[in-house]
Amino acid sequence: MNLDVAGDPLSGSEGTLIAYTLLGDGLPREAEDHLWQAGLSYHPDKIAEKHLHEAQALAPGHAAVLIGLYRFYFYKTRLSEALEVAKICISKAARENGLSDDWRRVSATDAAFDCYDSSLSRFYLSSLKAYAYLQMRLGELGEGHAAASKLVELDPTDKIGAKVLLDVLERMGQDDDR
Repeated sequence: MNLDVAGDPLSGSEGTLIAYTLLGDGLPREAEDHLWQAGLSYHPDKIAEKHLHEAQALAPGHAAVLIGLYRFYFYKTRLSEALEVAKICISKAARENGLSDDWRRVSATDAAFDCYDSSLSRFYLSSLKAYAYLQMRLGELGEGHAAASKLVELDPTDKIGAKVLLDVLERMGQDDDR
């Protein structure tokens, strides 16, 4: 089962924009330095992870730190750990958007999901997409489908790109030679 078509939902230009937008808001300089050092020390896992945990200790729950941790675990294929961070991101984004902590109870009118300029709403959608994608990669296809379906409900114009996850699930098991 190849689900790599979705890529890293909290990376690329979207994730960079979210991290940049949220980065300066209350992030201590020392935590930012640790995030920078983690990026420079990416290949020696223990060093990079130590810097990420130092940043987390200095700025617990800060979006920039969470995104750094998520990306590290994601790209190191430590998907269970990336999933745990995605769950924390969903909870953080839900709180900051005034949403239910249960993504299943969130509706399209609860936040500015249709406003692409709303970084907090995009952070929520990106975090839920990461959750859906990781559930699928970890074999929890029903949960991944439910989360991806919720994303389409919240973002019917599919700016976040959740329909690709549903397309992958639909194509699973079909003969690729058709």
